Amino acid sequence: MQLETLKDLYIAELKDLYSAEKQIVKALPKMIRATKHPELKVAFKTHLQQTNEHVKRLELICQELGATPRGKKSVGMEGLLAEGSELIQEEPDDDVLDAGLISAAQHVEHYEMAGYGTVRTYARQLGYESQAELLQQTLDEEGATDHLLTELAEARINIAAE
Repeated sequence: MQLETLKDLYIAELKDLYSAEKQIVKALPKMIRATKHPELKVAFKTHLQQTNEHVKRLELICQELGATPRGKKSVGMEGLLAEGSELIQEEPDDDVLDAGLISAAQHVEHYEMAGYGTVRTYARQLGYESQAELLQQTLDEEGATDHLLTELAEARINIAAE
């Protein structure tokens, strides 16, 4: 895809986010199985449900734009998820693993928040206000997940890993 306009860039970024979300849908069940902390397990399960909704929103937006969401691989997300997978394979102490999984998940959340903030801004610039609202909804959910993970880390999990 040739990037000649802001709309072209918008669609390319949406495709990257779509690929990222699809990769997360595959990675979260592994993280759910790996974690031992019940509240973290619930947080990851909840985020898996949200992520499936994020995929649907991106599909809807791309459909409205007459574009397919497929076709671009998010190598950034691939790298972030590989780090989390490596941590699981190292088989650290359970509490340390849970703390590390929070770190890995927050790296993912921050990547997503940067991406969703960008495409939301593009959507507004291009006059796609309903798309901007959907993207803001996803951005809000990603931020809430990040805050929840911070709370779990600071109140319980990092303490147990210490």
